[in-house]
Amino acid sequence: MEMTVQLTIDCSDPQRMVTFWSEALGYVPEPAPAGHATWRAYWAAMGVPEAELPAGAGDVPESIIDPAGRGPRVWFQQVPEPKVAKNRWHFDLKAGGGRDVALDVRVQRVDATVERLAKAGATVLRIRNEPDMGLYAAAMLDPEGNEFDVV
Repeated sequence: MEMTVQLTIDCSDPQRMVTFWSEALGYVPEPAPAGHATWRAYWAAMGVPEAELPAGAGDVPESIIDPAGRGPRVWFQQVPEPKVAKNRWHFDLKAGGGRDVALDVRVQRVDATVERLAKAGATVLRIRNEPDMGLYAAAMLDPEGNEFDVV
C-alpha cells in the first residue's frame, strides 16, 4: 500500500500562511485539481456542504507542495480559535548545512535565512550562539506565532 504524508496546520489566515511557508520551505501553492477553477469548486463537486466551508475557503490555494515532489504536502486549515499555547512540534529549517560545514559558514547561512524570513513576516525569538558546542541557531515565529528554528 502506498502512503503519502500531509502536514495540517490550523490557522486563522490560510493565504498568509501559504505565502509565508512557500517562501520559507521553497514550496509552491498547490493548484486546484484538473477541471476545477478553485479548490472550493473542487470541494463543491465532491459534495462538501457549503455550510462546512468558511467564507473564502478554497477560493485561493490553502495548501503548498514541494515542486520537486520530495517533501510532504502542507495544508493550512482555517479554524476560528486563535493559537494560545506553545507548539508541540515545529519545523527545523536546516539552512546551515550541518556540522560538516564550518561554523562561520553556517552562521552566514543561518543569518541570511533569518533575514529573508523576517522580511517575509517572521519574528526572531532568540539566537543561540554557542561556538564551544559548534551551535548557531535561531528560534523564530511565523506570522501566526508558530515556533520554528533555523539551524
